[in-house]
Amino acid sequence: MTTGLRSLAVTFCFLISGAALAADPMPRAKPEEVGMSSERLARIGEVLKADIAAGRIPGAVIAIARHGRLVALDAYGWRDKEAGVAMTTDTIFNIASMTKPMTTVGALMLYERGQLLIGDPLSKYFPKFANMRVAVRDASGEPTAETVAADRQITIQDLMRHTSGLIYGGRGTTLVHKMYPAGSGDASREYDGAAFIDKLSSLPLLYQPATVWDYGFGLDLLGLTIEKISSQTLGQYLKANLFTPLGMNDTGFSISADQAARYAKPLPIDPDTGKPQARSPELTQPLKFECGGGCAASTASDYLRFAMMLMNQGRSGEARLLGPRTVSYMLSDQLGPNIKNLIGNADPTRADYGFGLGLAVRTTPGVIKMMGSVGQFSWPGASGTDWWVDPEEELAVVYMSAAPGPTRWHYRQTINALVYQAIVD
Repeated sequence: MTTGLRSLAVTFCFLISGAALAADPMPRAKPEEVGMSSERLARIGEVLKADIAAGRIPGAVIAIARHGRLVALDAYGWRDKEAGVAMTTDTIFNIASMTKPMTTVGALMLYERGQLLIGDPLSKYFPKFANMRVAVRDASGEPTAETVAADRQITIQDLMRHTSGLIYGGRGTTLVHKMYPAGSGDASREYDGAAFIDKLSSLPLLYQPATVWDYGFGLDLLGLTIEKISSQTLGQYLKANLFTPLGMNDTGFSISADQAARYAKPLPIDPDTGKPQARSPELTQPLKFECGGGCAASTASDYLRFAMMLMNQGRSGEARLLGPRTVSYMLSDQLGPNIKNLIGNADPTRADYGFGLGLAVRTTPGVIKMMGSVGQFSWPGASGTDWWVDPEEELAVVYMSAAPGPTRWHYRQTINALVYQAIVD
């Protein structure tokens, strides 16, 4: 690309707006009509443009809604910086663990139909989990090769709230961590569903069930439970029951040939660590199983539709996907005083949050290093994506960027500050 053409592309990528490229997920409003400042909201673009120019991130898309009206749907930078392809608002991103709340909603639909109970043991669906063992710890607290029987069975609730003891191997260096696959994406590349069940059911738990919140494979197993009950793949089930009813037409567990040109790429080298970066999983290639813990892709508009459905207590327009009491239950803290909370080890920006079913819930107005009201709920993705809903403010935000390195924690805090400072009513 010549210097002149690249200059034009740079100008284009910074000026591009979502209005003509992605269908609006809801009616628009001027920021001032919903208690926000246009001048203050513009700071988001100023910060992102400067960071993109400095090579911190390739690009980003942000969608913001307040009081049921869309006040921002904007794209910045590059969808594929190496190829000189500008970001657009219909860009598709790996959303990693933002898959988890969608899988949870899918399971709660089965709960509402009487096909699943929150207290069901996992072994009801996969008998190999009936007699799990737990690693014994030495005097220093380190897990050993010795095991004891689990005090009780893993339940569906444990899968949804990360209290199963089935941990991500990539999040620790203990003997037990080294036995497990690193994460959801890694597991989906290495195992099919049956082999994944065989693998996890043969391993010791790091903790007794229902004693410690620690990040792991619960939502992947929940997705396979949905498959077992529905006799569909997780993608087929969620498309029929969640994605299509909400109009989430670019959300799923694979990237088709028609979608491939809109699939965001990270920078080839992480600007902080100097290590190579790539999409993970690579969804133009088939997965061995559709992991409910981290294998979906989506757009900012699509995920905003999902977020708004939860804020509206299960309703989207005339369609009701979940009952309001079910949504309230999902968004209530499920940990209680007897469960050790290690959320901050998984995501330092969510330290001191509680945890509902499939997502974090805010239980205090202070202490936490980000702004928000009690009742705010969220769960971000390791690929560089984030979202949250603040019901008290009637605020929903989706931030998408292909930035999987540690810089993602910086942007979770930065975007939070930039959005809340724009609220002026």
